[in-house]
Amino acid sequence: NAILRQSAGALLAAACLVLAGMPAGAQAQALGTDYPNRPIRIIVSYAPGGVTDIIARAVAQPMSEALGQPVTVENRPGAAGVIGTELVAAAPPDGYTLLMFVDGNSMMPTAIRQLKHDPVRSFAPISLLGRGSLVLVSHPDLPVSNLQDVIGFGRANPNALSFATPGKSGPQHLAFETIKAHAGFNAEHIPYKGGGQAIIDVVAGQVKLGMLGMAPALPHIKAGKLKALAVTGAERSSLLPDVPTVAESGIPGFAMAQWQGLVAPAGTPPEIVARLHATVSKAMTTPAVKERLSLIGMDHSTSATPGQFAELIARETGRWPALFKAAGIQ
Repeated sequence: NAILRQSAGALLAAACLVLAGMPAGAQAQALGTDYPNRPIRIIVSYAPGGVTDIIARAVAQPMSEALGQPVTVENRPGAAGVIGTELVAAAPPDGYTLLMFVDGNSMMPTAIRQLKHDPVRSFAPISLLGRGSLVLVSHPDLPVSNLQDVIGFGRANPNALSFATPGKSGPQHLAFETIKAHAGFNAEHIPYKGGGQAIIDVVAGQVKLGMLGMAPALPHIKAGKLKALAVTGAERSSLLPDVPTVAESGIPGFAMAQWQGLVAPAGTPPEIVARLHATVSKAMTTPAVKERLSLIGMDHSTSATPGQFAELIARETGRWPALFKAAGIQ
């Protein structure tokens, strides 16, 4: 009996050492613990009020109901989204810290010289959540009614224009710099920590132009506090059917959309990724989520598999260097 007790104790000690060396997610599986058994947080790398924040909060509630644990949204803005992104990249790969991964994340290697993460290798993609168009808006005091008016005004007044975006080197910034480079006029870039903050100064007239997502801009457009001049998608938005695309406004072939998705840290167990993919895919089809996204000009596109979203991230990450160079963004 003494020998058996010693052997059992040795085996238990060895098992504990093995578990201690495992990632948290692998420990949970080895111990037979069901995922999830505690709250999950979704990190948004931008300030509240923008498209990314709205989508995260829309999907968090049905995820919480399906998983049986609270799913909370935590805003960590700063450094054009890098702060929140690298927080998740360094988090334990256990499925309890997720990131709203957006088009701007795929631009980071081109836009920022010293990153501690890689958008392709540092994350386990879960699913795309939606796509939508950006919108160019102006304060009513600016004497313009369309994009060609902006171009003419900028050429005639080289130092008069500035434009707000949710952050430096993001899709909004790239979209407007591409327009500037093509049309040959000047406007100073004013970056913010999110679309919600940028819209405040455009509505107040502190900045006369804004390249923004539909979510922060649409209520102010409907209220007459902003003028919608052009949308960046390949087609007109159903929410602003009378507003032409940038391509229709004199820049043929221009098309740029924004997209949002959900990722976990690299190394998250495939079983957890699969559970989260199934959960968010179902959540995105609920009437409340579909209605919320339609109100901000986003569809509810999801990835058929996590691998499909991984392919999108890799493809997008590879296409930005040439576009940044053409737009003259350092």
